[in-house]
Amino acid sequence: MTALRPEGRYQPEAAPYGGSQYGGPEYDGSQYDGSRYEGPQYAGSQYDGSQYGDGSHGGRAQAVPEDAWGVYEQAESPLVGGPEYPWLPDQTLQLRLPGIGAEAAEPTPTTGGRAERRRAAQGRTAIRSGSGRRRASSRAGGRVRPKESAAVVAARLVGELCITLGMVMLLFVAYQLWWTNVQADAAADGARNQLEQQFDAPPPPGQPGQPAPDPNKPEVFEPGKGFAIIYLPKLGLKFPIAEGTSKSAVLDKGLVGHYPGTGMPGDKAGNFALAAHRNTHGEPFRYINQLSKGDKVVVETAAGYYTYEITGGIPETSPSNVSVIKPVPNGAGYAGPGRYITLTTCTPEFTSKFRLIVFGKMIEERPRSQGKPAAISGG
Repeated sequence: MTALRPEGRYQPEAAPYGGSQYGGPEYDGSQYDGSRYEGPQYAGSQYDGSQYGDGSHGGRAQAVPEDAWGVYEQAESPLVGGPEYPWLPDQTLQLRLPGIGAEAAEPTPTTGGRAERRRAAQGRTAIRSGSGRRRASSRAGGRVRPKESAAVVAARLVGELCITLGMVMLLFVAYQLWWTNVQADAAADGARNQLEQQFDAPPPPGQPGQPAPDPNKPEVFEPGKGFAIIYLPKLGLKFPIAEGTSKSAVLDKGLVGHYPGTGMPGDKAGNFALAAHRNTHGEPFRYINQLSKGDKVVVETAAGYYTYEITGGIPETSPSNVSVIKPVPNGAGYAGPGRYITLTTCTPEFTSKFRLIVFGKMIEERPRSQGKPAAISGG
């Protein structure tokens, strides 16, 4: 620790106060012996001691206490091997840590200069701090983790499996309810746009040697091939219709499937039976339960527009009840043959336990040359 030290210490080797710089002829006292200040200009009452002669300031020859600062007199020679400043206590700061045995004892103060004592104190602090760290690490390293029982390991394994299965189920639900709709909507939009372009294009000219197609004979389509568009004006929806009810080739692509073997819109009599998903994969028929008597359904083909009017339905029936797609559907209340339409889908939502049925009867057939019907044109 740095401390103020009086300049009266014994410093035989110090040149500033004992060497030629201040002890030579240039500082031999001749300049300061008082002769310079003994003229008449300094003999007045101002400097004769009357102003400062109260005993505390007895002129310039007033004696100064021997131990005052600034009086340079030789001190006693320090002891050989003793402390540098014997009149000052050892105030070097150091960590004092509790210890056991030899570590608890204070080391013998190091003799010598101040720098040597500081180095010694730093060495003692480092040793004590290091030993403390070694003791802490040895205590931490000596702990042994208790071995877990088989029940704890099994419970942890079951918990991890449950979390993994839960994450897989969440991903599957997201795939079913969201991603399948994204994929099906894209496929359905592409099929519908293709059909609209096909319907608007002029019919290709007949090739020589081949008979013209018979308008009274319905065209037969390959499974999965789109041939019509269904409009649900009340719901603001329209979807392409493809041949067949294959789940992978038709329904899962967001298309409405036509039951093979049932009637077509252009037939003079028959039941145009359709099926589609109610949930997931585009869910075209999700809201057909909102259709009521008098609502319109329009089917567009290359030949024209066919408008049906909803007459009723069956809220819930067995999936094996195929009588609803007969030429005269059971449960619809029709007395005889006619031009009918039947929409089928699963119910309740997100299940396939039962089937929801909606019936309709054709009320208008319009060629394409006459434009769209009022049900979809808004006229």
